[in-house]
Parts: sequence; structure tokens; C-alpha cells
Amino acid sequence: MTRRLPPLNALRAFEAAARCGNFTRAAQELFVTQGAVSRHIATLEDWLSVKLFERGRHGIRLTPGGESYFASMRVALDQIEHGTRQLQQSPDEWLLRIKLPPTFAIRWLIPRLARFHAMYPRIDVQITTSHKPADFERDDIDVSIHSEPSPPVGQGYRLLFRETLLPVCAPALLQREPPLAQPADLAHQALLSSLNRPHDWQAWLEAAGVQGVDTRRGLKFENAAMAYQAAAEGLGVMVGVLAFVRDDLASGRLVAPFDLRVPTEGGYFMAWRADRPVAQRVRDFESWIAAEAAASES
Repeated sequence: MTRRLPPLNALRAFEAAARCGNFTRAAQELFVTQGAVSRHIATLEDWLSVKLFERGRHGIRLTPGGESYFASMRVALDQIEHGTRQLQQSPDEWLLRIKLPPTFAIRWLIPRLARFHAMYPRIDVQITTSHKPADFERDDIDVSIHSEPSPPVGQGYRLLFRETLLPVCAPALLQREPPLAQPADLAHQALLSSLNRPHDWQAWLEAAGVQGVDTRRGLKFENAAMAYQAAAEGLGVMVGVLAFVRDDLASGRLVAPFDLRVPTEGGYFMAWRADRPVAQRVRDFESWIAAEAAASES
């Protein structure tokens, strides 16, 4: 059976004009003149014998028939676009490139990554670690994960979890002298911290109402993952992020000498480009990591 279809160029012009609400913007998007768009719309209206737009002094507006046709046409064009992308997928279409801080990678993501690979065996993962925020214009990445006080601007994003601070140390440290019975006793302990998080100790101590503890002293590391390792080896007390020490607390490798847990304004956000269609590999990763984050917080 022969399909009875209107001119495809006219359909593209109609879809762009209806979506943009303006012949000029539609012309810019299609790289043609405004006159060409207007002629395509007129051709389509003649072919359909239906008026699609109301033309007025203040611009164009879809007629009821135009609105109905636009709704069905947009679905059809979306399906064609999706099928075309699926056909054109290259091996790189299944390469997921992630940029994130080293501590998040080591302490949280990598221990869970086998579960992602089991669910999505076609997706290969490439991890780059950095404390610098992602620049999607320059970085060759699909996804970034970083600690932010508020959602990233101009990007698609999902909040994974908020930060909660608490001191942690090796169990053996509690058996040594000097004692570590109350927060003020931290004045006599080696304080461990990350150079990238210089204010965490002060934030926790202020919430605990403790004064006289010099947070400038102690052992400072390039990243928090090294400080967590130092804490596990008994070098001192680390002010940690709860999400990164849950497993160690559950296993007894680390202990929390005090009950006080201090929420911060920060949170870990997953972000991706908002100015282009979201690749399926990114959608799959977002779905998976959101479920993992929810499970880890429960």
C-alpha cells in the first residue's frame, strides 16, 4: 500500500515553527530563510486543506487543528530521530565518561561499580578524578559528580545525598592515652583532614560547642581518601563524611567516638549537559546511582 504523506520538508518547517512559536526562529534552526518557512507552511496547509496557524500582528498561533497535528507530528519525528540515533550508534555510544573527586570514586563509587556493570554489561566506564568542577564545554565527559552547596547552574542534575560530618578513628585509638571520652579531648589528638575540605573540623567543633581545639594542627592530606586510610591505621581522628564511612563503621574498621553528627549545606550532585539530548548510557547510570544512593542512606 502506497503511503500518502505530505512533503517532508514542509513537515519539518511546521514542527520547528510550532515548537519555536515563531517563523524567524524556525528559519534560523533549519538554516533557511523566513520566507522559505512561510512557503513550506503554506504548501502544507494547501496539501492538508487545513489552516494550521493564525497569523496576527503579534505573531503566529496554532489553530486547534494545528495543535492536534503538532502533537502527533512531534511524536512521529521523535521516534524517527531515536531510531536514527540507535542505527548510528558507534562503540563510543556505550562509553560512559565520569569525572568526580578521588574520594568519592575510591570510597563510594568503585565498591559499587560491579553492580552497575552486572546490570548494564554493554556500558564501559572511564573514570577521571579531579577536585575541579566539570566544564562540559572543555572536558570530554558525560557525567560529573561533585560536592556543591546548591544545584549546578545550567546543567541537568540529580542530588545524590547531603553531607553529614562526624569524627571517626580506629578502634584501638580509644584504648590509648590520652583518653578520647568527650569532644574536648580532641585537643590532645592528632586531627586528620583533607586539604580540599579545610573547614570541616571547625564546623563540627562549633556544633559540638567545643573551644580551644587548634584545627590548624594535625595531619593534612591531598584528598580525604588518604585521611580515611590514615585514620584506619590509627594515626589520629578524621572528620569524615558519613556516606564515605558507613561501610567501615558497619565492619568495625572505624568507630565514631561521639554521637554528634553535623549536617552541612553541601551535597553531592550528579550533573550532565542540559543543552543536548541525554544519551541512554547517562540515563541508565543516573537511574542506577540514584537507587544506590537511596539504599545507602536508608
